[in-house]
Amino acid sequence: MFLEATAKARFLRMSARKVRLVADLVRGMKVDKAISALDFVQKSAAEPIRSVVKSAAANAISTVGTSRLKPEDLTIATIFVDGGPAYKRYRAASMGRATPIKHRLCHITVIVSGEAREERRKGKAKAGAAAAGKETKDTKEAKSDSKE
Repeated sequence: MFLEATAKARFLRMSARKVRLVADLVRGMKVDKAISALDFVQKSAAEPIRSVVKSAAANAISTVGTSRLKPEDLTIATIFVDGGPAYKRYRAASMGRATPIKHRLCHITVIVSGEAREERRKGKAKAGAAAAGKETKDTKEAKSDSKE
């Protein structure tokens, strides 16, 4: 079963341009590799991106269950950073003037995708049953052919 899960962090108090530098590093990576890579990135944007990636992975796991999906099965399908609104402030300047200051905000969106383990076990069920000594249709036919 192929699935996708999304997580968002909105109104983050960093400029989108600075956050995109870190988001580009983890785009397309496996979730567990991305989280360990973000632990060593020395940018302030690494921490919120790491928390959003972990949240998206947790959302995906909670929809199908921990027995069928692990973080190492998930990849970051899409990660993008959009600009948000800006806080407009003013600072006093020389000769009685005021200069504008914009405190920029951004929104981070992470979409992770993966395949649940149940789909992969279907092909292994026959091999596992034969190894355990249980008879399947194929083994019953083979035994009846050898007796004749």
